Amino acid sequence: MRDSAEVPGGVAEHLRSLCLRLPECVEEAAWVGTRWRVGTRTFAHVVLVDSGWPPAYARAVGADGPLVVLTFYAPDPDVEALSSYGPPFFRPPWAPNIMGVVLDPGTDWDDIAELLVESYRFRAPRRLSSQLEDPEP
Repeated sequence: MRDSAEVPGGVAEHLRSLCLRLPECVEEAAWVGTRWRVGTRTFAHVVLVDSGWPPAYARAVGADGPLVVLTFYAPDPDVEALSSYGPPFFRPPWAPNIMGVVLDPGTDWDDIAELLVESYRFRAPRRLSSQLEDPEP
């Protein structure tokens, strides 16, 4: 089994800095990769796909790697919109409100930050999500 150390350090650090500023966010090693949770609910998970492993992620993204993928949650309208964009976005089959994105040198980290905040809002209890500033109109 692969471990979280295989996700390139710069990517993991960048995601860590974005996630851990959210209220009561916890980072932990997942069965593969690293995940960030609020309470018992995962809102972000980063994994290295390499040589077709892990197979569920390789199938979902449609590539054997090596590549780094981030999965996150979104409400139905956002899932539909992001799915229509195509790469670097993909839609994993294991949960109805989950989305994935391939992270590469061209990744727009401001967009990723927004997606992570929205994923957190979607998964967090109201008492925590209400602590975040309202998004700009």
